[in-house]
Amino acid sequence: MTFDPQPRASHFIDGEYVEDTSGEAMEVIYPATGNIIATIHTATPEVIERAITSAQQAQKEWALKSGTERGRVLRRAADILRERNHELSVLETHDTGKPLQETLVADATSAADALEYFGGLAGTLTGEHIPLGEDWAYTIREPLGVCVGIGAWNYPTQIAAWKAAPALACGNAMIFKPSETTPLCALKLAEILVEAGLPAGLFNVIQGAGEVGGPLVADARVAKVSLTGSVATGRKVYAAAAAGMKHVTMELGGKSPLIIFDDAYIEDAVGGAILANFYSSGQICSNGTRVFVQSGIKERFLARLAERLSDAVIGDPMEEKTNFGPMVSQAQRDIALRYIEIGKSEGARIVHGGDTLDQPGFYMQPTVFADVRDDMKIAQEEIFGPVMSVLDFDDEDDVLTRANATDFGLAAGVFTKDLARAHRVVRAFEAGTCYVNSYNDAPVEVPFGGVKASGIGRENSKAAIEHYSRLKSVYVRMGSVEAPF
Repeated sequence: MTFDPQPRASHFIDGEYVEDTSGEAMEVIYPATGNIIATIHTATPEVIERAITSAQQAQKEWALKSGTERGRVLRRAADILRERNHELSVLETHDTGKPLQETLVADATSAADALEYFGGLAGTLTGEHIPLGEDWAYTIREPLGVCVGIGAWNYPTQIAAWKAAPALACGNAMIFKPSETTPLCALKLAEILVEAGLPAGLFNVIQGAGEVGGPLVADARVAKVSLTGSVATGRKVYAAAAAGMKHVTMELGGKSPLIIFDDAYIEDAVGGAILANFYSSGQICSNGTRVFVQSGIKERFLARLAERLSDAVIGDPMEEKTNFGPMVSQAQRDIALRYIEIGKSEGARIVHGGDTLDQPGFYMQPTVFADVRDDMKIAQEEIFGPVMSVLDFDDEDDVLTRANATDFGLAAGVFTKDLARAHRVVRAFEAGTCYVNSYNDAPVEVPFGGVKASGIGRENSKAAIEHYSRLKSVYVRMGSVEAPF
């Protein structure tokens, strides 16, 4: 049976698929071939209104359920996601172009982890009793109301669940707008949540770009906005949310440093650099794209890196042996190729790659630049593609100063056998998510997010609960009230 990625309709609202063909048509392109595989329609004002109204109504009843009841639904949805992991992974690969080898272990499975984790946490979300002598106080943890999630195109299933799971666990409703580049996967998540018992209207998915996201963020009935995207988009959304005094979580871009000391295990360091630059064809916000290598091992590191990159299996992402797929779109590949030309013009040395591949789809070679200086554009600006910049260093204090000399602060990593130095370096990093002798691990139990221009707030872990709920304080006087008059 041929797989058909065309969804039943463009939107999922109030527990059912909804179509409105008066919205602008958006073509979904399969990155491995460049072919159109589906067509959906942008949400009209009427669709947006229906999404907000149904979410607002459903949230009031959902908030009255116990945390245990809410958690039961989320855990059931996690089970369904795992049972259907293969078909969901195939859809993710069609949506993003990422190899099936990757989507089978990193996308629907991560979404299931989030639903299971927050489903288990839901029943534990309580306030506290505060004794005050004869008097006392207590706190009540309340949901915020209707939340808006705005997704990026690199992990459409995972991002939708990372936002929906804590929101729903806390008693909120969520309206999720996927990236217009990858609109398919969130619809399946919505369908599965309803199948698992989630009341209609609590997780709505509507399609579109800024013309849809803007009205959602500005609507007075929306209490919270969570965005995964670029810094430029984040600034606009943050400003719009601030105008309405809304809660926000911003998970934005980065130009993260990865420091490799000369005592590191070369194989591990090379593996970490590959994960930090070429997983998902380099389209990961936390990527460690500035790789600082201590001078004593620089050439050995580069030689082994080039050897391992030559073993990359580039091809049909539906073949499980493929481990490096196309970029998500022609536009994104063009951006990466433009930065390669900039790197060449700035005097950086190409060690590996640097070109497209002669085949259909949006493929390019994994590319490594050596002899990169801190003032080069390829070392300063986020490329969001498979382009690694290798910079030399000798001194620990100096490399830390250089590593932190950026407006970004999403992630950072260090490879060394000296654990005292590793923890010292991590302490000095100006970054929200750090790695020691590893890179790009993202278990749901651990907070994820950045500092500086890379965002505000945290996703995952117990920390996410603080961003999807609010505390009400209640003071109880047990005796007489004394007043001055």
